[in-house]
Amino acid sequence: VQLQASGGGLVRPGGSLRLSCAASGFTLDAYAIGWFRQAPGKEREGVSYIRSSDGRTYYSESVKGRFTISGDNAKNTVYLQINSLEPEDTAVYYCAARRWSLIPFGWSQSNYRGQGTQVTVSS
Repeated sequence: VQLQASGGGLVRPGGSLRLSCAASGFTLDAYAIGWFRQAPGKEREGVSYIRSSDGRTYYSESVKGRFTISGDNAKNTVYLQINSLEPEDTAVYYCAARRWSLIPFGWSQSNYRGQGTQVTVSS
């Protein structure tokens, strides 16, 4: 059972990235998926969530309008499209899954957690 986050990188302010969270060993259609991030010296925060059962989404205020979360149950993958990147978005981004969950949910409440992918926004 594994969640694999990928797609991070170094981008200039104003740029875009698409992160992927691929599940193996279980199917995402019974789970809510959250994207979390942790910047240096800061606590991990949940920024975007999707409930695979009905497609409902939730965004934190800090990313609303710039981040879009989506899922592809056929590929067992959830995506996070990040636009208009700001230096404050620099962080390690993680995905996590919680079975039959309302959204948002906390990192410690998740059933499965992926390793992080680094996003660095710098000119």
